[in-house]
Amino acid sequence: MNGTKAAISDLVTRLVAGELGNVQTLVFPPFVFLDQVSRELQGSSIGLGAQNVDWREQGPLTGEIEASMLKEVGCNFCLAGHSERRQLFAETDKQVANKFKTCIESDLTPILCIGETLQQRQAGQTMDVVASQVRAVLDAVGISGIAGGIIAYEPVWAIGTGESASPEQADEIHGNIRQMLKRQDPETAENMRILYGGSVNRENAAGLFLKENIDGALVGGASLVSDDFLMICMAAADTMEG
Repeated sequence: MNGTKAAISDLVTRLVAGELGNVQTLVFPPFVFLDQVSRELQGSSIGLGAQNVDWREQGPLTGEIEASMLKEVGCNFCLAGHSERRQLFAETDKQVANKFKTCIESDLTPILCIGETLQQRQAGQTMDVVASQVRAVLDAVGISGIAGGIIAYEPVWAIGTGESASPEQADEIHGNIRQMLKRQDPETAENMRILYGGSVNRENAAGLFLKENIDGALVGGASLVSDDFLMICMAAADTMEG
């Protein structure tokens, strides 16, 4: 929940001017700016996504947004289960799975956000929590359905705190997620893009991208500063070239 029309226009203009063709870049502005950003991205390769979606069809659900509405304003991606939605708005694993499912059915690529709280990590429950969140989606759409999306591991304790999982910590969890998928389908596991989210910035991005199981980043606060966001994109490009 950041931005004004002018500020977002300036940010998008800078991102388009500095975009790197060999790095897939996506932006997820607030709902009220989606149409504006869609128009400003025309001619670029930067993708557009929404921060949230309702899984139900259009009807008396004041304040909610249906998948077809997102498609109509140019979205091709959508977050599902961001940690703030789970923590602040009490979204359940089942609701998140329903959102993932409606995205798949509506030709939106869902980005499934998963992760544990600090208390859960301290109790040694990280993989139990993460596996349960993934399993809810697998139960809803199967392995073929989850193959149509992206996974973002974002430990709740690292969101907006300035604390980030070390590259080694993140890579271990990403590897465990991949192994979980591999038990159902090795090809899906190999091809699944698993992003890391949690206080990613221009200083730590390169170290994260060097890890085998980290395929990109879900960037929060650093994405509000065009220079910082573009530096993260450049780190991804350098990793690919290396």
